[in-house]
Amino acid sequence: MTAVTEGDRAAWLAAYSDSAVLRDPVGGSPLDPDADGLRGRAALEQFWDLTIAPNDVGFAISAVHPSGREAAVVASVAIGFANGAQVDYDGVFVYAVDDGGRIASVRSYFDLASVLAALA
Repeated sequence: MTAVTEGDRAAWLAAYSDSAVLRDPVGGSPLDPDADGLRGRAALEQFWDLTIAPNDVGFAISAVHPSGREAAVVASVAIGFANGAQVDYDGVFVYAVDDGGRIASVRSYFDLASVLAALA
C-alpha cells in the first residue's frame, strides 16, 4: 500500500509474483468483466496505469489479521480522481504470498458501485 501512496510503480510491481492474480474487487469490475481476476505482469501494469497512476490514493489501515501465508487488511481508502471526484470507502484486502514472499494474489472486498457512482 505504501508503493501506491508514494506513486512508486516499480516497487508496486516488484512486490508481485509474475503470475499474480489481482481481484480488485472480487466479483469483477470494468477492467475485469469476467471476474476471473487480472492475471500476470501485463495486467498489473495496465491496472497501475489506468487506476492508480492518474489518481491520488491514500490508505488508513485499521487492522491486519495474518494467518499462514495470507493476511486480511482492514483499511479505509480515499481516492482523489483526476476528474476532481473524491471517494472514501472501507474495505478488506486479502493478500497471499508465494514461497519467495512476493504477492501471489489480492482479493479486495468493497462497494464498487459507490466508487463508480462518484465517477459518473
